[in-house]
Amino acid sequence: MSSPAPADVPVAAATPSNEPSPEDGWPAGLAQLRAELDRIDDGLHDQLMRRATVVERVARAGKRGAYRPGREAAIIHRLLARHSGALPPQTIVRIWRELLAGTTAMQGAFTVAVCQTTAATGYIQLAREHFGALTPVHAFGSPAQAMAEVSRGAASVAVLPLPSQTDTVRDAWWTAMLQNEQPRTYIVACLPFWAPRPEGLPATQALVLATTEPDASGRDRSLLSLELDAGISRARLASALTKAGFTPGTIILRRDNVAQALVEIDGFLTDDDPRLARLGPALRQPLVLGAYAVPIDGGTA
Repeated sequence: MSSPAPADVPVAAATPSNEPSPEDGWPAGLAQLRAELDRIDDGLHDQLMRRATVVERVARAGKRGAYRPGREAAIIHRLLARHSGALPPQTIVRIWRELLAGTTAMQGAFTVAVCQTTAATGYIQLAREHFGALTPVHAFGSPAQAMAEVSRGAASVAVLPLPSQTDTVRDAWWTAMLQNEQPRTYIVACLPFWAPRPEGLPATQALVLATTEPDASGRDRSLLSLELDAGISRARLASALTKAGFTPGTIILRRDNVAQALVEIDGFLTDDDPRLARLGPALRQPLVLGAYAVPIDGGTA
């Protein structure tokens, strides 16, 4: 058993366990660190208010529309490219998705129509994740109903299931876009924008439709529709696309009296792309249904 310290020897004051040691010039005490966080928060808030003022000026400048999905994707890509430190990259995506939703809503009402046939499909959750937790979202039982909301101006965008080769006639919503009715609708985004998906979030994928034309993000894929002879094979179509100068991805081919194809193409396409005229198998002028920014995979920017 140790003997007590001599009475004339001063006893050092105990350091509270919640008081970090000074390091790299930072304040030593917890109270000082919290005060520093408050100062940082105030600075962030000042910049957010300043950003909102700039958004108001942009809106008054007469730009074509508040919702610019390509521009939004480019902003997030740029921020991730400069990001460093311990803050997870997906946190940057989440913060800016809410910020962009808020500034879009500043410029006019923004409502989302979602095709969600059952609660298990998760499209509503996917829409809220991308367009903001407080953005009005309305569910519809079929793609046609959600698309009609956009066409008549009752919704700003529609969130629809990703097309599949096995879709029924009712679910193959993209074929209705081939009629090129007015106002014309476009595919403008792909959800989710961030992967891999954390546990508990829906793993489903969706496309977003709007009446505003897509804008390029710099890292895009386009969706091209073609009407073809019913006997054409997927391999022949892929060969014709490559020969015309395209880099095709997924091809969905539906056959009736004629074949209708939906082709994913690398890059940002417009209807006046000269390569479209070189697609020999097409029975009529191919139609670009839209384009979307390539979703972010992991922490890559």
